[in-house]
Amino acid sequence: MAEKGKFYMTTAIAYTSGKPHIGNTYEIVLADAIARYRRQEGYDVYFQTGTDEHGQKIEEKAEKAGVSPKEYVDQVAGEVKRIWDLMNTSYDSFVRTTDSDHEKQVQKIFKKLYDKGDIYKGSYEGLYCTPCESFWTESQLVDGKCPDCGREVKPAKEEAYFFKMSKYADRLIAYINEHPEFIQPVSRKNEMMNNFLIPGLQDLCVSRTSFSWGIPVDFDAKHVVYVWLDALTNYITKIGYDADGDSSELFRKNWPADLHLIGKDIIRFHTIYWPIFLMALDLPLPKQVFGHPWLLQGGEKMSKSKGNVIYADDMAELFGVDATRYFVLHEMPFENDGIITWELVIERFNSDLANILGNLVNRTVSMSNKYFGGEVKRTGAAEAVDEDLKAVVTAARDKVTEKMDKLRVADAITEVFNVFRRCNKYIDETAPWVLAKDEAKSDRLAEVLYNLTESITIGASLLQSFLPDTAEKIFAQLNTSARAFDVLNQFGLYESGTKVTEKPEILFARLDAKEIMPKVEAIREAQRAEFEAEQRALGELPEENESEPVIDIEAKPEITYDDFMKMQFQVGEIISCEAVPKSKKLLCSQVKIGSQVKQIVSGIRKNYTPEEMVGKKVMVLVNLKPAKLAGVLSEGMLLCAEDADGNLALMTPERVMPSGAEIC
Repeated sequence: MAEKGKFYMTTAIAYTSGKPHIGNTYEIVLADAIARYRRQEGYDVYFQTGTDEHGQKIEEKAEKAGVSPKEYVDQVAGEVKRIWDLMNTSYDSFVRTTDSDHEKQVQKIFKKLYDKGDIYKGSYEGLYCTPCESFWTESQLVDGKCPDCGREVKPAKEEAYFFKMSKYADRLIAYINEHPEFIQPVSRKNEMMNNFLIPGLQDLCVSRTSFSWGIPVDFDAKHVVYVWLDALTNYITKIGYDADGDSSELFRKNWPADLHLIGKDIIRFHTIYWPIFLMALDLPLPKQVFGHPWLLQGGEKMSKSKGNVIYADDMAELFGVDATRYFVLHEMPFENDGIITWELVIERFNSDLANILGNLVNRTVSMSNKYFGGEVKRTGAAEAVDEDLKAVVTAARDKVTEKMDKLRVADAITEVFNVFRRCNKYIDETAPWVLAKDEAKSDRLAEVLYNLTESITIGASLLQSFLPDTAEKIFAQLNTSARAFDVLNQFGLYESGTKVTEKPEILFARLDAKEIMPKVEAIREAQRAEFEAEQRALGELPEENESEPVIDIEAKPEITYDDFMKMQFQVGEIISCEAVPKSKKLLCSQVKIGSQVKQIVSGIRKNYTPEEMVGKKVMVLVNLKPAKLAGVLSEGMLLCAEDADGNLALMTPERVMPSGAEIC
């Protein structure tokens, strides 16, 4: 196959604040599928990932854990790499921002930009979010909290170096307008232009003095380089960029990057800060930045504090690595957030992997053994029905490529499975078991099984970028190897007379949810116990022998059982939510309760954003008399708990329950 040229792609580097969950892991699996497919097409791929290891948050976590920051990040970076390797990802380079060669180049880059006049010393006074490591002005806050993560911010003032962002803003706007493919999806581009670039950029703080865990500014020892100038430059430092002009052959070959694959939450840093840094360094900009959506657990962002985290290694243990890869690749839309639940994983495993793919391969190999002693032979006994099968199979490569070129990976894997679906339909159409009853139709039966074997070989060749181990198992059962990409649009290359394996392996055995869910509950319990132990060790939870705080409230008059029975409580699912325009406290939710949808207004805006509400299963007082709040009709009430400080928490079912389930 002729070389198509270089293809340099990166993921964002994982922040070493803790073990990555399946939502974090999705990105490396997505990147791996793209890298493998580009290699399959003939590109010379260089695929880089790694970890981001500096900052105040790390320093604080290490202090609470009683270890040095370096010891802390060594442990977490090792865990990140373990999971990346577990998921069979084929990266070429794993960068750590504590690597000495990276740190040296960051210092040189900082000095180069300072000497050029793009960095200057000043002081910063503002509101600081430690988890996001970002400064904000009062006007940028949302309900007094960080606009990115919704957490508390604290006043901060310190001497700092700043980068002159506004100097390059017009140039960046022009570049984005001239290169419509630069920021993908388009909605992310519109967000950056309308919310940040067009209103005007403020100069960016690029050093800190209030903590020490960072790369020292070598000409001003009390300063450390601030996170984004440190982290973003990994894309050039690890491939050999040298600020003094002595860059490596690897850098000269691969830069500019063909693709930065990142989460939508850090799109601003990669499409505004990073391009401007590159412009200041007189380097070309990356060809494309793709901000992928999030994978949400039941509609919520995953966090250990919520007890809703799913980890890739737990999924791999229950379902296997390739089944885990399949789920995250197949279930993530191009632009909108994807949903993951344990129940949904089981459903997809059974419907797609076991039924569509596994059953197809097993039936085909078994029939070849049963009817022809395992020999797959082309006889030429063709019928009209064969042509549609061949048309679907030979068109698949170009359809998959079209989707991959647009980074629509979920759609690409669907196109691969369309091959397997068509094969299953072909079995129903040709009924090999019926043909086997008539000796005169032996040649036709052989041709049918040849067509199936050839189709599966082509499908597996397309599948190998997404489920590499499964593809190899299929090739082994068919006694063949992956088909070259250039000939995947040709039918009939499987060597006639080849014998398949005598004992076909079941690729994906159907799962019983009744057996899996108790194991899932054990995982959840272990996670809850681990999180509580961590919090106690950090002094953020009372020791087990300490009594937890309680609240006594004024008692209301007693009610009778009949009074209680007049109230109807049901489980509802929030399908959409928005802020009430005339109120700072109210959210308006559309709540699905069984087959009906009720509009419910709740005074919980202080504690929940509209985005956090969507997808939640909640407890609803259904038959409350409708009333208008701030001019908006409310047809029920969401049940909440309230602590002594007035903080609210929605009451949600402990276990997964269907919308409409009665609460009694």
